Amino acid sequence: MSILDELVQHIPVPKMMKVKQYFDDQKLDDLGQELNDQLQQKNIKSQIKPGMEVAVAVGSRGLDRLVETTKGTTDFLKEHGAKPFIVPCMGSHGGATGPGQKAVLEHLGVKEDVVGAEIRSSMEVIKIDQLENGLPIYIDKLASEADGIVVINRVKPHTAFRGPVESGIMKMISIGLGKQKGAEACHQLGFKHMAEHVPAMAEIIIDKMPILFAVATVENAFDKVAKLNVLLPEEIAEQEPDLQKLAKASLPKLFFDQIDVLIIDEIGKNISGDGMDPNITGRYPTPYAYGGPDVSKMIVLDLTEETEGNANGVGTADFTTQKLVDKMDREATYANGLTSTVVGPTHISTAMPTDKTAIQAAIKTCNILDFTKARVVRIKNTLEIGEIEVSENMIADVEQHDNLEKISDLYELSFDQEGNLIQ
Repeated sequence: MSILDELVQHIPVPKMMKVKQYFDDQKLDDLGQELNDQLQQKNIKSQIKPGMEVAVAVGSRGLDRLVETTKGTTDFLKEHGAKPFIVPCMGSHGGATGPGQKAVLEHLGVKEDVVGAEIRSSMEVIKIDQLENGLPIYIDKLASEADGIVVINRVKPHTAFRGPVESGIMKMISIGLGKQKGAEACHQLGFKHMAEHVPAMAEIIIDKMPILFAVATVENAFDKVAKLNVLLPEEIAEQEPDLQKLAKASLPKLFFDQIDVLIIDEIGKNISGDGMDPNITGRYPTPYAYGGPDVSKMIVLDLTEETEGNANGVGTADFTTQKLVDKMDREATYANGLTSTVVGPTHISTAMPTDKTAIQAAIKTCNILDFTKARVVRIKNTLEIGEIEVSENMIADVEQHDNLEKISDLYELSFDQEGNLIQ
């Protein structure tokens, strides 16, 4: 028995029960019709000239109905005589290579034969201006050569800073379209200034580049599109803050103010840019964002298959497992920190031999007197928190909350012979 096993072997793992969390599930049923109606209402067709090439900027996040939104946009453009093509709009994602970014889109289902438009993927950018402080402003060269540009993205709270504009259309324009160099420039002075730099860079790009329109979505707590807005260039800066407020109000959450130990089964770039959404966990990579529960100790047990070894975010946890470390692609993970300038999330947290020892270690170090009364919450990942597990000591919290419902009796967590959780 190793010293690590010996130190935690007598730490009790509490009984757990399944709990359903209730959120507003209002969603947009006919997205295609809503998109087409708004495109018609904005009279965008009057700006489309026969034969004009239009770059449609699509990002790396797993947006709900991304393929449908992209195809609806390209169909509209083609219907009015334009020749749309897709440009990956994702900063340094996809290994910061042209083929890598195209592969990210294809993995999300945005394929040429599906959306009816060619994907042109390159990391080449041009500098179009700079901020007063000297930060350069870049844009994808292929997009800059197009006759028009359309941007598609979800509006959502950012995970590392707060401001009227966070993650959404303006960030997509300033960082996504800027590729690796643009992302690096926008991050260079740190997240402390991102709330200023993102809109400032975006407004200059909007002024200098032929942005035709943007398609902005807001998702409900179950990551389903609840609202879609088509924004003209002059409407983006004015209306995005209101969409941001709606997005924050729609966020899912864990309905507990304090948690001793939060167990997260998996993290990955397909879940969040941070591997797990800090708005859910309350653990942020910078001091410039806030919100969520007070979590004493946090564990991440594994990586998603889709993240392909990118373990960005593991460093914000207190404990992880050796199996996660073994799957980690350090080069891909560290590239995140080098681009964002925030390297804490790419650190490797204390790696325990098994799931069980990681859980026991977190309970041992959560600074409570009676380990049998640990307040433990387990989630699959931060995208799926409609059903969670909570420990025996939290039954009263569940019974007293209108948004929570017990859906099982108490049970022991099951571990295999190697000490890993049996799902």
